[in-house]
Formats: sequence, structure tokens, C-alpha cells
Amino acid sequence: MGTPNQSETPLAGQVAIVTGGGRGIGRAIVLALAAAGAAVAAVARTESQLRETVAAAEAQGGRAIASSSDVTDQAAVERMVADVEQRLGPIDLLVNDAGSFGAIGPVWEVDPQQWWRDVETNLRGPFLTCRAVLPGMIARRRGKLINLSGGGSTNAFAYGTGYGSSKAAIVRFSECLALETREHNIRVYAMGPGLVRTEMTEFQLETPQGQKWLPRIGRMFEEGRDVPPARAGALAVFLASPAGDAFSGRAIGVGDDPEDLVARAEQIQRDDLYTLRLTK
Repeated sequence: MGTPNQSETPLAGQVAIVTGGGRGIGRAIVLALAAAGAAVAAVARTESQLRETVAAAEAQGGRAIASSSDVTDQAAVERMVADVEQRLGPIDLLVNDAGSFGAIGPVWEVDPQQWWRDVETNLRGPFLTCRAVLPGMIARRRGKLINLSGGGSTNAFAYGTGYGSSKAAIVRFSECLALETREHNIRVYAMGPGLVRTEMTEFQLETPQGQKWLPRIGRMFEEGRDVPPARAGALAVFLASPAGDAFSGRAIGVGDDPEDLVARAEQIQRDDLYTLRLTK
């Protein structure tokens, strides 16, 4: 994926939080933001994974800290944000990567509690973290929020209704929040990381329910349609940089070329592209 001309550290001086930062896509985003000059707080529940992420960021010359939290717990999220602000300073960027996809199968067969856990993690989590960082961003009149979308965001996702419904909601949530915060100079994005081999997709590939109900995921990997997690990291840096300002409220994915987006920025805004709409 190409990137517009920019300095090697376009995020120098910024403070970022990345939820789900202990592994997979979240870890790749932490490393990319740190390489771009940001001081990054990696947030997750598993402290050992967070330590590995922080060590990897420091090994490449970046600055990162670990802050353990459950993103579905309001009090825990508020404590985490206060902890990061005390250790790193005011927050300029939030990336919501923490996700769950455990309810696989027809609606009439899946465990209701697992289905709801997927929705809570994928939707309540970003709501709580955005809510926690926004007062400071509004007071300083600057900030960016990146919420990861995923399968089901714009197309039906049979046998993954909890995940698909929550990710579609993330696109709409991001668009609504972009409108609410526009007057405060805050920008919000829904970002699609593409199909990445992670613990989540391994669960889909290796479990009986995944093999039965989501065989298409295995075929996509066999066809080489997956992408490395570093692509999501590069896209997060682009959206967090000034070059990404024009795309607030849009759903941007790793398949979108930043140079092309910048070239078509006026058209994208005029024609209301990269949004979730009902066509009649």
C-alpha cells in the first residue's frame, strides 16, 4: 500500500492508546504508531502479551507502555485512561482494536451469552473508550478516534451475526460520532484491517463450529486473500496523520490506496462515498 509523502515520524509528540494491543492487528498498530513517533499505550487484558508488545516497540526505538484493562468495564476503562494520561500525557489518538468473535453458527443455535459478549466487546468497548477520552480532546480541540470495523460491516455475514452486526454498528457509530465532534476539531474513522491470520481467525479455522459454518474463511486463506497485520498499522498512521483529516466519518480499509484517497478527497466528500447507506 502506498503512502503520501510525509516525514518519517509524522506522529512525533502525540500520545496514543491502542486497545487489543497485546497481539495480532493491535500489536502491529502499536508498533507502527511508535515507529511514526507517537508514545503509545498498549491496552489489553493479558499482561504478558502487553509486555511483549512494549518490548517490541522499544526494540525498534519507539516509546510504549502497557496498561491492562477490560474495555467492556466502564470503571476499568476510566482508570486506564487516567493512568495513560498520568504516564504519557494528554491523549491525541485512540485506536479501538479489541474485538471478539466467538458466536459462530445460526442464531437459533449459538450461545446467547457468547453472542452478547461479541457485541459488548466490539461495540460497547469502543463506546466506553471514546467516551472516556473525548472530554479531554474536546477541551484541547484536537484528537482522532479510529474504530476497527470488520466482516459484516457493509455486507451480510451469515453465521456470524453477533460479530457482523456489531461491526456494522461500528461504522455507523463512527459516522455519527464524527458529526457530533466535528465542531470540536475531532476526527473519527472506521478502519477495515482486512482478513488477517490472528487468534480470532485461527479459532474460525480450527474449531468444529468454524469449520462447519464458516468454511469460506478457510478458502479465502487458501486463495491468498489475507493481508499482513502491518497493513493495518500503515493505514492507522495515515489516518492519524494530517493527510487523513479529510476522511473523518468514512469507512476506510487496507485495500484503499492513500494516494488515491487524497487525490479524490473532494469527490469523496461531495458524493458521500465510503459511508454506510441504504440504496433504494
